[in-house]
Amino acid sequence: MHADVGDKLVQHGRVVGQHDKVAEITEVIGTEGTPPYRVRFTDGHEAVCSPGPDSEIRHKDPL
Repeated sequence: MHADVGDKLVQHGRVVGQHDKVAEITEVIGTEGTPPYRVRFTDGHEAVCSPGPDSEIRHKDPL
C-alpha cells in the first residue's frame, strides 16, 4: 500500500449496513509512502492507523 499526503483512506464497512469511513491522509509516517498514516476523518477525529485488507487508498487527482 502506498499513499501521499492529501490522498483519501477508505475503510470499508465490515457488516451489512455499516457505512464506509473516509479519512484524509495528513501525514505519511512510514517510509516511501507506506503505513502507518496520520488521518483526519470527516467528523474531525484524527488517528494514526495501519490500514488492513478492508481498506483502500484513493489517490488525489493530479493537477
